[in-house]
Amino acid sequence: MNSEMPPDSGVVTPQAWKALWGSALGYAMDGFDLLILGFMLRAISADLGLTQTQAASLVTATLVGAVIGGVGFGMLSDRLGRVRVLTWTIVLFAVFTGLCAFAQGYWDLLFYRTIAGIGLGGEFGIGMALVAEAWPSSKRARASSYVGLGWQVGVLAAALLTPMLLPSIGWRGMFAIGVFPAVAAYFIRRHLHEPEVFVARTAKPARASPLRLLVADGQTTRISIGMIILCSVQNFGYYGVMIWLPNYLSTRFGFGLTQSATWTAVTILGMALGIFAFGHIADRVGRKPAFFAYMLGAAIMVVAYSRLTDATSLLIAGAVMGFFVNGMLGGYGALMSELYPTAARATAQNVLFNIGRAVGGFGPVAVGAVAAMWGFETAIALLAVLYLLDILAMWLLIPERRGSELT
Repeated sequence: MNSEMPPDSGVVTPQAWKALWGSALGYAMDGFDLLILGFMLRAISADLGLTQTQAASLVTATLVGAVIGGVGFGMLSDRLGRVRVLTWTIVLFAVFTGLCAFAQGYWDLLFYRTIAGIGLGGEFGIGMALVAEAWPSSKRARASSYVGLGWQVGVLAAALLTPMLLPSIGWRGMFAIGVFPAVAAYFIRRHLHEPEVFVARTAKPARASPLRLLVADGQTTRISIGMIILCSVQNFGYYGVMIWLPNYLSTRFGFGLTQSATWTAVTILGMALGIFAFGHIADRVGRKPAFFAYMLGAAIMVVAYSRLTDATSLLIAGAVMGFFVNGMLGGYGALMSELYPTAARATAQNVLFNIGRAVGGFGPVAVGAVAAMWGFETAIALLAVLYLLDILAMWLLIPERRGSELT
């Protein structure tokens, strides 16, 4: 892979902006869907007579579907095109999310959620690959961070809309609303074209399957191992903090739901600011320096946060902790786009990030187990060890290829 800096005018074309909006909206849909599902589990269970295990399995089925869709649609995208396959994922998601509103029992709802999850699974990696290939190399990281902001927008929208709308339109109405962002993304993508770098690649015969290209040689295999570690720590830390934060605030400080929600929202806003800043920093100083700074900041802040006892300090520190803990999400799209060839770029994004998402799914379980034995303060503080592992993986396994030409 060529690491020389290509000529770059830095001009962002209208087509590049369309690619960004379509990808960011798709990722916002991902965050919105998963959060409203969490809010609605109690109402769905009461209406359909689900057990607690059955209700929880609806979330699990969505995530399992996302992993399947991430792998399958990522490989299809590298073969058939970014825009075409993204359109398929959005149609699949929209149709089966809408069908959830008509579910009559556990098994048909479980099926709809699984297939909707498959549609969701392709969003992150394909969108990141599309944006990286459409934007100029000097602004590639910030474009990646703008896509990452889509998740935070979706989460905030779900947090604001669900309490207002759920009592009046019910969980079936909420599933119906979940279709609209998908429809908007579909129409945006109708006007997109495949990036030039992808069109040039398809003119050549494929050398190997996209999955094999992730372990094509010793150096690439080391990079893939490093990226699995980075993506796993990213998701483990995010879910470990966000799932338990309201419980932690309630248990230690006696916060009610409204207070906990306020503190959590401030943390999410800190995350959004961190994502936005990461892209600009990474474009200026390089990918590895930006990641090192954020990883060290995350390690320091989770320890500092667990030691605070004052409400105002917790509010401020929560935003700073969110800035570092999830701010790195703004860099993975650009980082992986520069580490893998066009023939495997979307596959790499989807497979490696979804492996990290699967590992990260154990974050709440691990934090809960440690908290049960030694308290929430210890559980949150121990997350710092993971960020030190992150630093080692980045230092030893990941090369710096800021602004390199995409091959």
